[in-house]
Amino acid sequence: MSHYTKAFAALGKEDTAIAGGKGANLGELTRAGLPVPEGFVVTVRAYLDSLESAGLHEEVRAAFDQAMAAASSPELAAACERVRALVHKAGVSQQVREQVERAYRELGADQPVAVRSSATSEDGADTSFAGMNATYTNVIGVQEVLARLTECWASLFGARVVAYRANRGMAEEPAIAVVVQRMVDSERSGVAFTADPSTQDRNRIVVEAAFGLGEVVVSGAVEPDTYVLDKNGPRLLDTRTGRQRFKIVRGPSGHDLRVDLSPEEGAEQVLTEDEAIAVARLAAEAERHYGCPQDVEWAIAEGRTWLVQARPITTLTDGGVLARGLAASPGTATGRVRVLSDPCQGGQFLDGEVLVARMTSPDWVPVMRRAAALVTDGGGMTCHAAIVARELRVPCVVGTREGTTRLRDGDLVTVNGSTGEVLAGRLDRPARTEPRPTAAGWAPESLGTKVYVNLAVPERAEEVAALPVDGVGLLRAEFILTQALGGEHPRQLLAAGGDAEFVARMSEALLRITTAFAPRPVVYRATDFRTNEFRALAGGERFEPVEANPMIGYRGCYRYVREPQLFGLELDALAAVREQTPNLHLMLPFVRTCWELRECLRVVDASPLGAQRGLHRWVMAEVPSAAYWIPEYARLGVDGISIGSNDLTQLVLGVDRDSQLCAELFDESDPAVLDMIERIVRAATEAGMTTSLCGQAPSTRPGFAERLVRMGITSVSVNPDAVGAVRSEIGSAERGLLLRSARER
Repeated sequence: MSHYTKAFAALGKEDTAIAGGKGANLGELTRAGLPVPEGFVVTVRAYLDSLESAGLHEEVRAAFDQAMAAASSPELAAACERVRALVHKAGVSQQVREQVERAYRELGADQPVAVRSSATSEDGADTSFAGMNATYTNVIGVQEVLARLTECWASLFGARVVAYRANRGMAEEPAIAVVVQRMVDSERSGVAFTADPSTQDRNRIVVEAAFGLGEVVVSGAVEPDTYVLDKNGPRLLDTRTGRQRFKIVRGPSGHDLRVDLSPEEGAEQVLTEDEAIAVARLAAEAERHYGCPQDVEWAIAEGRTWLVQARPITTLTDGGVLARGLAASPGTATGRVRVLSDPCQGGQFLDGEVLVARMTSPDWVPVMRRAAALVTDGGGMTCHAAIVARELRVPCVVGTREGTTRLRDGDLVTVNGSTGEVLAGRLDRPARTEPRPTAAGWAPESLGTKVYVNLAVPERAEEVAALPVDGVGLLRAEFILTQALGGEHPRQLLAAGGDAEFVARMSEALLRITTAFAPRPVVYRATDFRTNEFRALAGGERFEPVEANPMIGYRGCYRYVREPQLFGLELDALAAVREQTPNLHLMLPFVRTCWELRECLRVVDASPLGAQRGLHRWVMAEVPSAAYWIPEYARLGVDGISIGSNDLTQLVLGVDRDSQLCAELFDESDPAVLDMIERIVRAATEAGMTTSLCGQAPSTRPGFAERLVRMGITSVSVNPDAVGAVRSEIGSAERGLLLRSARER
């Protein structure tokens, strides 16, 4: 070996400066006698001398400084790409190339290897850089090794890495080594933590395991098995079997091959008890050698267990919980904090970060869809942040009160949307959310009560349409409008003569949804922005009044009567879409009085939409007065009533649905709320109208659906991830009613 390549056995933990954190740790493990696959490190000097040989070192240094200066601006990605292009231009110098070829041949001709970045700041006690630099598996042949070597060097200047360095105040020029390690043809693999990162318990070892290569665990592509062991022994305490849809193995060509797993195969337990104990024992040996808790990667092949990486756990704290709030959207995700005060700062936000804000509104959706998780100071279980996060499958904690002050840009946190906690550090590596909704395994039971789905994001239409649902019971217009108009207030667009553009953009978004669900009905709830939300859109301050209590202010049906122009354009868009997909229907929100509904329906009848045959007109029952007015609604030609239990609950109980201070008072199962729902269902049934409920309760409490069935409701509309549970509850309730009816005969 030479100063450009070093065998693992020649390295130790003190060699980070030449071998990077990963390379130094692998050398240390090898020298400690632990089972590590053979390999070598392409040193930091190889990288630096290749830049010097090409005459580009100073240019790379200057370009990196410019990228660091742009770390908090939209120009970051372009600045990083300039640095990466220079590294690719430099390539691998001839001397480095020769020594890498020699070291690779010593491993064996055309030996499959893993090529992994090993930055000098990586895998240290304070900074992990976990998952930020490039890693390649099953690399075969010297030319491919050299190509991947250059890619690893260039990954040193990815946007995430540069932003991380800037947030950590690491201004020195970065350097990188690269590990080249013999591939283990893994049958099973994963990670092990020698302290439980979720509880900070140093007497526990947590092992995550999956079939095939461990990259599926590290990348979060599958839900692994989890084994919790008492370090004293080790002794297995608990096993949780994951769900794995595929595995990555070495294919016939020697390269990575994805192999799909059947539901039965994916549900099999990965490790036996003895194997889990063996992995834990090796991880504990690594901890004893280093003298501190370790995060190790392991692999099993041909009956032997190998350690392929180790790093200190950087996230153990005296107290893991940084903030607490309401568990608004289930799942866990890990990422760097980005605190934003306005959606216009979205250019600063990097994909996969944790968005922390005082509160969100529909104009935040473009940023939210890029976030690993969401944390807000304010809001309740039915606020916009919670609703959209559930639809986007983004873990979310709302109502923390002080998230924006307790969490700082660059902090590595794990958001647990199931418990309402934000914890320090990386507790699930990498970030991942709850499994996506799927129809697999759900019995296509025929139900008397229809199950619709709530939807707001057109990009999810095809995926959600594959679920066993009868259509879309609540299509939220405001989120579609915000996305279609790029966060601009619609009246600002109209003031510039953009009527046709408005209709075209909205029609395009709606067609994606109606086409995916056809011929099943899609019920479009007309825009129900509150004035404070409208003001938050670009140009909104020109058109929106300031209200002390916008929740019960200038919104819904009354607004359409007073400002018919924008509502008219919505109707034009619906009419255009229905010419191609007539399964689209209209629902009017927040109707308080009969006269405003009468005036609003006149606007509908006078529009192109009103002349179309087969249009169903729905009214939201969100205000208690609906229970009184329903017979009159029927006489006006209303076809259906959809109970908006979120607003109805706040108005029956007199509690702001977005208030974190009064969150415990907001209860859709309160007897007064249930009585009001039953009154509305009964009145609508007597008037010959269909009934539905599209509030949050059936999605977060599937048992709520059983109560609705017993009331005689026609349908419910729920979040996509709740479809399976709600169908099950409805089926059970309907069977119970049939049995009871049979006994009474």
